[in-house]
Amino acid sequence: MVSWTSQAISKINADYQRSADTHLIKLDRVKIPGVDLYLKDESTHPTGSLKHRLARSLFLYALCNGKIKQDTIIVEASSGSTAVSEAYFARMIGVPFIAVMPRSTAQSKISLIEQFGGQCHFVDCSTQMHDEAISIARAKNGYFMDQFMYAERATDWRGNNNIAESIFDQMRAEPHPIPHAVVMGAGTGGTSATIGRYIRYKGLPTTLTVVDPEHSVFFQSYTQNDLTITADRGSKIEGIGRPKVEASFQADVIDHMIKVPDAASVAAMKWLATKIGIKAGPSTGTNLWGALNIAKRMSEEGQTGSVVTLMCDSGARYQDTYYNNGWVEKEIGDIAHYAAQLDEYHLT
Repeated sequence: MVSWTSQAISKINADYQRSADTHLIKLDRVKIPGVDLYLKDESTHPTGSLKHRLARSLFLYALCNGKIKQDTIIVEASSGSTAVSEAYFARMIGVPFIAVMPRSTAQSKISLIEQFGGQCHFVDCSTQMHDEAISIARAKNGYFMDQFMYAERATDWRGNNNIAESIFDQMRAEPHPIPHAVVMGAGTGGTSATIGRYIRYKGLPTTLTVVDPEHSVFFQSYTQNDLTITADRGSKIEGIGRPKVEASFQADVIDHMIKVPDAASVAAMKWLATKIGIKAGPSTGTNLWGALNIAKRMSEEGQTGSVVTLMCDSGARYQDTYYNNGWVEKEIGDIAHYAAQLDEYHLT
């Protein structure tokens, strides 16, 4: 008789086999002399974000380590996208799921979690999420998935169609097949760890640049080589940035970091939507701001090559927040200064 665990793993693997790889989009309308810019669109996953890969890896990791049984309640601390994806996989294998998140989380993400059968438990501030998730898991004899602890170890960074392998495979036929740089933000730090390790494992000349929003400690920790730095508030760019250095954040595999103002992230997100026609979330704006600045510097220095960054999720989840001008003015502030800077990138 096949065990419940084996059946659960088979269901997750079958879902993976049914899913095609995500698209790599060349941003042809962005004209930076000598440099090609690409966007890896992770919004096409079944749960609509980059976190689909992470959630699949976390479930397989927990199942194979004997942490999830047939009646185990899964608990996660997540501001939205990870919880959406974990709710999807929890429903797939038939276990309950509880997401602990700030009350400020976008209603569209809350609705998606509930749509996939998850339950939302709210806290006042993102700094409370971790301890509350531990408390709930302990009280219910459940399992705390803890994306911030296990993200970097749950993913096979050597290959197995992880995001790094996917990017480099899709770049093979491009004019500059080996990217000069891959640019991305960090939430757990798991994806940056996967990409950085893969680059080194394959001996590639590509650099990894991690962009960090305001009110996140990753940049300060990286530049000061201090893992103890904390902040008393969370990031306003949903999905990335943390008030403490998480265990999955692996600074040693990062080549450069850039601090990005929140207003620049939102301006870049809106610029991508209005000028390029791609509607993404705010963390994509952070990524794009960093990628454009790297591409501009390359061009100014006479370098040619390619830069790849990530579209983490669709802008459809942020209609009532980051795409609402009133909300942006109140929560983020004036973005006009950064919007004007983006106008220098020539478009056809």
